[in-house]
Amino acid sequence: MNADMLSKMRTAQGFIAALDQSGGSTPSALKRYGIEPSAYSDEAAMFDLVHEMRVRIITSRVFHGDRILGAILFEQTMDRSVEGMGTAEYLWRVKNIVPFLKVDQGLEDEQHGVKRMKPMPDLEAMLEKALGHGVFGTKMRSVIIDADRAGITAVVDQQFDVARRILDAGLVPIIEPEVDIRSPQKEAAEDLLRESLLEHLRTLGDRLVMLKLTLPEEDGFHTPLVEHPNVLRVVALSGGYSRREADERLARQPGVVASFSRALTEGLTAQQTQAEFDATLHASIESIYRASIT
Repeated sequence: MNADMLSKMRTAQGFIAALDQSGGSTPSALKRYGIEPSAYSDEAAMFDLVHEMRVRIITSRVFHGDRILGAILFEQTMDRSVEGMGTAEYLWRVKNIVPFLKVDQGLEDEQHGVKRMKPMPDLEAMLEKALGHGVFGTKMRSVIIDADRAGITAVVDQQFDVARRILDAGLVPIIEPEVDIRSPQKEAAEDLLRESLLEHLRTLGDRLVMLKLTLPEEDGFHTPLVEHPNVLRVVALSGGYSRREADERLARQPGVVASFSRALTEGLTAQQTQAEFDATLHASIESIYRASIT
């Protein structure tokens, strides 16, 4: 584990940029960026375009480690380059931003009010490749829809089982059991999730994980997790909230920092001039940064 990266994640101010849209979410991300499906003929062309979008963000003069702690990458993004350097290597060496890798392979169908992660038979090989690129940690997402105790327990059991494999490889896992913001049982689901997370954290010994959680209904709700000795950081996903609402909710969660995707790129388009693009991205980064340091 890189000691400088660990120190930055533990003590520095800022937030994590989520740049890890995968195959299922890429078309909508490109559409919000001003690129219609008619602009690409196949999946390869689609991924070329989304990489161009990510490179434009990463190389922007306003995207730097002074306000951004880390960035989460899709595997294809890690495998590609930025200005002649591997993407993860560029983030750390040029921008002083800690690289993370999304490792989940999508979601199973809903069962017991949750969507667990699909199997990851090639996880160890992916982790070995990530280590070769200088990646610090990983991220993996499940989804909780209902306040079903059995379903939530199954999600957290799976997340921690995979987290141990990631820890064994020498990487820091970001555990992301997202509670759907549209759930009519959102607050009850958050209560059950926090209870299960605290139970599982007690099993880690002295090992560290990170948590990526939905912005909750109760102010200060995540504080017991923020203060837990086995939690390096608690970060929040925007979950479909607008950037303004996500920032407002985040500011009411002391010690929690953002890990926004859609809210970070809100307002960016391929048609903007570089000056317009940088100005829009600067405003987004600044508002998320301010909400993250409350």
